[in-house]
Amino acid sequence: MKWTFFTLSAVGLGVAAGLSLVSAPSAMAAYDGTHCKAPGNCWEPQPGYPEKGIGSKYDPHHDPKELAKQQDAEDQMDERNEKRVRYFKAWGQFIYDVNKIPGGPN
Repeated sequence: MKWTFFTLSAVGLGVAAGLSLVSAPSAMAAYDGTHCKAPGNCWEPQPGYPEKGIGSKYDPHHDPKELAKQQDAEDQMDERNEKRVRYFKAWGQFIYDVNKIPGGPN
């Protein structure tokens, strides 16, 4: 009983692999690469999509407050990294948690 199960499994895997090899070239042949603006730049917008998004309904209109949040987070990260590096250079020990760094070297 075991051998028939393994034999049927192996046959099924072989058939699946053979079918994937047959269907792969047809999927790859769907794009012919004739509408490229530059080599590797072959994206084409859907019909009706504007050439430029600014001023259209596709313009994302980012909120400056939301964009500033990312910069604030990066500034805070840089400050923490400076504290870690400053302590490491002064004492030769790296402490990841900034709250555990003693107030000695500033």
